[in-house]
Amino acid sequence: MMFATRINPAIASSARCAQRHMASTRPLQPRDAVIVAGARTPILSFLGEGAKYTAPQLAAHAIKKVLSDSGVDGSKIEEAIFGNVVSAGVGQAPARQAAKGAGLPDSVICTTVNKVCSSGMKSVMYAAQAIKLGERDVILAGGMESMSNAPFYLPGARSGYKYGNQKALDGVLVDGLWDPYNDFHMGNCGEKTSKDYGISREDQDNYALSSYQKAQNAIKAGVFDDEIAPLPVGRSGKLIKDDEEPNKINKEKFLKLKPAFQKDGTITAGNASSLNDGASALLVMSSEKANELGLKPLCRIVSYGDAEIAPIDFGVAPAEAVKEAMKRAGVEVADIKHWEVNEAFSSVAIAQQKILGFPLESLNINGGAVAMGHPIGMSGNRITLTLAHRLNKAPKGELACASICNGGGGASAIILESL
Repeated sequence: MMFATRINPAIASSARCAQRHMASTRPLQPRDAVIVAGARTPILSFLGEGAKYTAPQLAAHAIKKVLSDSGVDGSKIEEAIFGNVVSAGVGQAPARQAAKGAGLPDSVICTTVNKVCSSGMKSVMYAAQAIKLGERDVILAGGMESMSNAPFYLPGARSGYKYGNQKALDGVLVDGLWDPYNDFHMGNCGEKTSKDYGISREDQDNYALSSYQKAQNAIKAGVFDDEIAPLPVGRSGKLIKDDEEPNKINKEKFLKLKPAFQKDGTITAGNASSLNDGASALLVMSSEKANELGLKPLCRIVSYGDAEIAPIDFGVAPAEAVKEAMKRAGVEVADIKHWEVNEAFSSVAIAQQKILGFPLESLNINGGAVAMGHPIGMSGNRITLTLAHRLNKAPKGELACASICNGGGGASAIILESL
């Protein structure tokens, strides 16, 4: 008589996980896209000492550190793709300005991307696509924003004001933070996410305080030192070496803040991200080009995905983008060890954890945008950069996922692997 062997479910689950993960931990192929180097400016306070820098100037500063760290000559760069959201007043071709500001040759092809908050991550995805298609071998992909320098608009001024008072519209609000489909602030969308997923004011405050604590600890431990290009400010040339927001919190005032968007709401200025300036850049190459130049990549780009849902529900769109990226990679949530979710609002990060079910302790371990700030064109690139540097110190074959929501109901996600 034959008896079926009883298998421990936990062992079977681990075996399936290992089998899935083998699909991603294959040897590098020549056309695999890898991240060779990455750098960023400190995330600067709104209208602070770094406000004199335009978005392209901040990006140029980050690019220079990328080239210095990697030892790659600017003549090797074929294309520069940079995200930027509020481009009004920045001047023609912001990505081109960044490239020229960093001393790159005239031959470098330059493209500016606007996918709202996902812009800086989408630039990396475009770079990976071009490399996989064999169109490029060396691309700079980044994100940049100076919310301090965003202009106010005077609608009607071109045709002429006739009589009476006129309104000035805030470019940051109109082009960055306003939902035109429902005609209200993105914070109102965040309130719907909080309500839909049962996320209380206390939940969000506790999450935000944890984000601040983790960011402060990371700064003290020098976690970001390898990725930050200190920024000179003022006549003295004083260097801003760290992100400026994390140490500004006043816990006593934080807990007393009133709701920012709805009278009975749960989102405050404290448990939401702030207005900030900054830029980030990644050097993306084909594996064969990195090998030819004798460069050790920080990580491999495994897959990426985008998603779009109803604009008001943009706060949960990252989960859908992550699912798309995981499907393309042939992996599941349990296969991924490191998670970065952009904290547009605390409720966004909490909701992704609820939907996807990854361990909370693996999320934004060094803090997120609530504590560090959210220069909207930069953030998607910044969280990708942070993961790339973390994976460079991780054992071979570990997976990481970064995701970010964007206005209009969209989101982007990217999966990386340590080498």
